[in-house]
Amino acid sequence: MQPAAAKWYDRRDSVYVEFCVEDSKNVQVTFDKSKMDFSCITGTDNIKHQNVVELFGEIDPKESKHRRTDRSVLCCLRKAEAGKSWPRLTKDKAKCNWLSVDFNNWKDWEDDSDEDLSSFDKFSEVCIYLYLAELISTPRFSGDLIVLCLLQMMNSMGGDDLPDLDGAEEEHDSADSDDEKMPDLE
Repeated sequence: MQPAAAKWYDRRDSVYVEFCVEDSKNVQVTFDKSKMDFSCITGTDNIKHQNVVELFGEIDPKESKHRRTDRSVLCCLRKAEAGKSWPRLTKDKAKCNWLSVDFNNWKDWEDDSDEDLSSFDKFSEVCIYLYLAELISTPRFSGDLIVLCLLQMMNSMGGDDLPDLDGAEEEHDSADSDDEKMPDLE
């Protein structure tokens, strides 16, 4: 058994940990107040992974969640004490070779006065992005379908200045200024 590679980042109410395992099966995630236990088997190599993490701070196990995709398992650890920054994921200061900071999602939230979404809305949003990334990489889905799905989701989230999807097909048939004939080159 070996640890799975993981990335993490901190938010005001939660800490997110993404275990980078493709085609995982038998995924088990257990949350305790000060510990997290992750295990799975990778589908391609049938390698058993297990990560037992003694956490820097305490979490609320009942409010912590995880979601599996084809490429990773994303865990949302709800902090027991919201608003307290975690300088690292683990209790121990020793460097773990399987763990890195997710700089693409890292945000210095201590300077923000308020956040526009609750942490679980953000978790759902992250899961939607992961799902869309999987759709984009699947050849059977066209880009137009994905854009329409995105617009519909944004409309349902309360986007006021987004185009209405009703009649989107009619707009596509109409000519616009970009359809004019280009002048010949001299």
